[in-house]
Amino acid sequence: MALFGAWVIAPGATQLGGEDHYLVARAVSAEDTAAFGELIRRHQSQVRNFLRRLTGDISAADDLAQDCFLHAWNKLQTFTGRGSFIGWLLKVAYTTFLQSKRKSKRYMEVLEEAAYVAQTESRSYTQQSDEVSDLDKLLAVLAEDERAIIVMSYACGLSHREISDVTGLPTGTVKSVIYRSKQKIRKNFEIKDHQHG
Repeated sequence: MALFGAWVIAPGATQLGGEDHYLVARAVSAEDTAAFGELIRRHQSQVRNFLRRLTGDISAADDLAQDCFLHAWNKLQTFTGRGSFIGWLLKVAYTTFLQSKRKSKRYMEVLEEAAYVAQTESRSYTQQSDEVSDLDKLLAVLAEDERAIIVMSYACGLSHREISDVTGLPTGTVKSVIYRSKQKIRKNFEIKDHQHG
């Protein structure tokens, strides 16, 4: 069971029905907290997982997710219906993450340390494709913006256009970042092109 403000969202809670856009309309027009609670129930695990991949810290990610949901409630009327609601919500989560990162110099120290460890270990990391299971090691060699885009694309399933909306980057740039990031991972972990997409 997850607690969000005054709402308790139980895993088996009755669905309000309807698509995300309908629930957003109900939440905005009638300040319907139950509709917003249903939106959170539907998407909270995706938001938390996205933030966990960005921060590398479960506790910090959960705190950021709560902040994200508060920001989303306060800005819900800005959702225009263009694109998916989860794309919009991940944009709020990414902005929340960037704002918190600016406040924390320690974040950069931890990230640099993780990247150094991953690069050091990658020299001897030559396992077969079915044994490569430590996504965090793979992501640690990427810059923050690259990591966010890869997670949005592969873990969250967003389209290039949706990622463009979230990050504010042109779609062509998003495609280039994905390509370069995959190349960087392949190079650092000596993964052959035929082993992974």
